[in-house]
Amino acid sequence: MNEILSGDLIYVMLFAFGGLVLAIGFFVPVFFLAPRAETRQTANKTGQSIECGIEPIGDAWIRYSAVYYLYALVFVAFAVDVLYLIPVALVYNKIFAWRDLVEVLMFVGTLSLVIVYAWKKGVFEWTRRKSTPHKS
Repeated sequence: MNEILSGDLIYVMLFAFGGLVLAIGFFVPVFFLAPRAETRQTANKTGQSIECGIEPIGDAWIRYSAVYYLYALVFVAFAVDVLYLIPVALVYNKIFAWRDLVEVLMFVGTLSLVIVYAWKKGVFEWTRRKSTPHKS
């Protein structure tokens, strides 16, 4: 194998090993610090995985409005555009400054149209409907 390639391979292997140690390393202190079954009082408990001492009210399976998902998608879209705009701002070229500015303005303009479209469709209006109880 090439000497340069083997040196790069060592760095990749060390990086992967470090990531594995870090990932497993978070579980080791939790294993030793977690309470054991003998130390917990389990008499008259509900048997739930998360116990707070209060009996649950209602069904855990509730329906979310579609508006919530649209709102989340708009958030994801704008989070992704930040991931685009930061590298563009870092490599903003002094030679072609006007071209770069026009490209960024076109991108931000397109995103502005997305906001206007979502606004017209009523995505940002958070109205809560009365839900009927689930009968089983």
